[in-house]
Amino acid sequence: MAQSTIKVEIKRQSSPGAAAVTEKFEIPYRPGMNITSLLGEIALNPVDVAGKATTPVTYDSNCLEEICGSCAMLINGKARMACSALVDKLEQPITLAPLSKFPVVRDLAVDRSVLFENLKKVKAWVPIDGTYDLGPGPKQAPQIQEQRYPLSNCISCTICMEVCPQFNDATGFVGAATIAQTKLFNMDPSGSVLKEERLRALAGDGGIQECGFAQNCVQACPKQLPLTEAISDMGRDVFVQQVKDLFAR
Repeated sequence: MAQSTIKVEIKRQSSPGAAAVTEKFEIPYRPGMNITSLLGEIALNPVDVAGKATTPVTYDSNCLEEICGSCAMLINGKARMACSALVDKLEQPITLAPLSKFPVVRDLAVDRSVLFENLKKVKAWVPIDGTYDLGPGPKQAPQIQEQRYPLSNCISCTICMEVCPQFNDATGFVGAATIAQTKLFNMDPSGSVLKEERLRALAGDGGIQECGFAQNCVQACPKQLPLTEAISDMGRDVFVQQVKDLFAR
């Protein structure tokens, strides 16, 4: 017998300091629904399973096609993208909760600005002087392009940080995404001018030495980035840079 409703339990929090509560809903079933469309159905009729009126669930969403990285949340206890999590493939009742390692803003929306602060620490950008025409950029060998392209697919979803046992307040670990972006920009012909500064940043507090190489990140990454390879390569480069700095004193 085909199912007629979808049972979902959502952990909600009205503000950063409010107590968390769980609300239960039953949504009319439609084939092919994802978690984003499920939350949209609740927004159209925000009434819980007991018939009590409530408010639409707050969550982050933008592209709806696993590119922007904003809709990451815990779905049945697993960090996933809501837009690519299909209801037909999930056990019910479906449980939704915010990522656990980031401050809650409201309901399923969290503050992930720590990732962008970490990216600023390692100068994850290509420095360009815009005061005059620089002409065409330097050519990149196809082999380098092939290594850089997978790393450029990072969507800043922070799932790698959520599943990492070393990412917590005690360690201040920057996380796999930041390390992978360091490798990406260090391999860029123009971006490599900041290579030494990036490596020194990774050698500091919360840097690459905090990685326990649990490899949760590479298993959970929705874009299949070669995160453990990037961590290994950057660990080597950081060590070499530290030796150079030691003998340069």
